This record gives sequence, structure tokens and C-alpha cells, in this order.
Amino acid sequence: MPSPNWNAFAGVTLVVLVVLIALARASQAMFVDDEARGDDRRESANRDGISRTAANGHAFGLGDEGVGEAKTVSDGTTHPPEYGPFESAANYPNVTHEVTNPVSEAEFTPGTLLVNVALSQGLFGVVLVVAAVLAAIPADALGLERVTVAQLGIGVLLGVGLYAANEVGQRVADTFGIDYDDGLRELLTPDALGGWVVLLALVLPIIAGFEELLFRSSLVGVFAAGYGISPWFLVVASSVAFATGHGAQGPAGVLVTGTLGAVLASAFVLTGSLVVVVVAHYLVNALEFVVHAHGDSSR
Repeated sequence: MPSPNWNAFAGVTLVVLVVLIALARASQAMFVDDEARGDDRRESANRDGISRTAANGHAFGLGDEGVGEAKTVSDGTTHPPEYGPFESAANYPNVTHEVTNPVSEAEFTPGTLLVNVALSQGLFGVVLVVAAVLAAIPADALGLERVTVAQLGIGVLLGVGLYAANEVGQRVADTFGIDYDDGLRELLTPDALGGWVVLLALVLPIIAGFEELLFRSSLVGVFAAGYGISPWFLVVASSVAFATGHGAQGPAGVLVTGTLGAVLASAFVLTGSLVVVVVAHYLVNALEFVVHAHGDSSR
């Protein structure tokens, strides 16, 4: 059996980590910008001094003509907020302000978001698996030396306990006014049975498998085995990286996610099993989606 090429695998792992965090930060920035634009539009629509009728008294409702509402601003001029699908400035001869048609923003459905997450994280997972095979990384360093029923049971108990603790953490954050943004989870929540099947049977297992392979198996197990670094130091370092990759959830989300990562990393060190932490991670995510979706629909 060839000797493990620790350096090669470590290099691939760090590249995947950097790319993943960069993509997560970019997604976070886009998400925040979209929310800010939405707030600006709502503020503009409700600003004092704006009338919902045109200067000639005709209301441009979304009726048979397909014309958008016109606005009369405080200086007495009138302009439509946007043109209809078959309109141009020529349809508004009394308009004195030039108005540009707003750019249509792409709307992401839960289905497209789920597919995007599954493909991106699945691809990263394949890269790590191929790198581990080519670098001849031992199975015990990855936490895959053996898989037992007991590991599955421990993973289930740990996952349920972590979900409960996660809910308590969110409530505490709400009590102290610490921002916890669950907008991404809401975007990913399916609105049809088929979407739930895809989420629970495909997307969440891919997310749990990839993130545990990266943050616990590779960054903790492999680095400890290959370089003799204290696994407890790696628990802290990997948890910080794990929290950084979840910045879109707000300050409280980063804190809660970092704590969750630390517990999962500790469980990996204590059990030496990737299966335990994958099962636990999957259950935390799945329970959060199912319970919160049920709560939202019952309101």
C-alpha cells in the first residue's frame, strides 16, 4: 500500500475550503443586497408626497391595458414607475421626467436553489473523495475505518440533541436582540411534495456528507493524523472556518453555527467516526426545515 501523500490532500482541502468560503461570502453579499434593494423599493413606494393618480386624473391600474400605475411627485410632474410589456415612453406624452425601465431581477425558486446547492456541494465532495483516494489517505484518519449500527444510533441521539440546543440558542439570541437571519432557509424551503423529497433525500444528505467530510474528517482527522497537530486545536480552527462559511445567517447564526461545529468536531474526535457526525448534521438540518415549515404553515 502506498504511503499517504498528506501534503497533496491537505493542499486540495485548503483550496476547497477557501473557494467554499469565498462563494459563501459572495452569496451572502448578494443576499444582503437583494434585501436592501427590496427595502429601498418599499420605502420609495411609501414615501410622503407620492400620489397614485396621474395628472389627468386617470388611474393607471393593472387592468385590461396592462399599464402600470403612474405617480405624481411633489414637484407636480408625473411619471409611470415602469412600462408595461408592450409600452414605451411614447405611451406617456404628458410625462416630463425621463424614466428608465427597471432591470428585471432573476427570481430564484426553491427548486433552482436546491439544485444549485446539491450540484456545488456535491462537486466539492467528489473532489475531496477523489483526492483522498489518489493521496492514499487511510480510512481511519477520515473516520471511515468501520461503520456500525451503534454509530448510527449515537448520530441520531446527537442530532436530536443538537437540534434542540440550536432552537434554544436561537431563542436566546432573539431575547438579547442578536440578529439571526433565516432568510436562506426560507428560500430553500420547498412548497410542494416533490421538492421535499429532493430536499430530504438528496440535498440535505449531500450537504451533511460534504461539510462533515471537509470540516471534521479532513480538517480535523487528516491534519491530526498526518501532521501530529492536536485534534482539539483543530476542533477550534475548523469550527471557526465552519462558522465563517455561514455568515449569511447573521451574527447569531455565526455564533450558533460555530458552536454546532465545535460540538460535531468534538464528537468526531471522541468517536473517530464520520458516520456519527454526518447523521447528526443531517438530522439537525432536516428537523429545522420540517419543524419551521410546519410552524409557518400553521400560522
